[in-house]
Amino acid sequence: MNDSGALLPWLVIREDDNGNRYRVGRYATRAEAQKVVDGFEDRAHKQLYWVERIGQTATTN
Repeated sequence: MNDSGALLPWLVIREDDNGNRYRVGRYATRAEAQKVVDGFEDRAHKQLYWVERIGQTATTN
């Protein structure tokens, strides 16, 4: 059995204007996931994006 969570433990999460959260993608390293987030921010997307490790829950203020 292959546990892909162990291979791709980093998530990029997006929160829209209504507070709905979506998983954008899964990545092998935090740096790779952060690069994706940075790309969205560089394009001035209005939604909030962040990196989260599987098994952790982000807290937003």
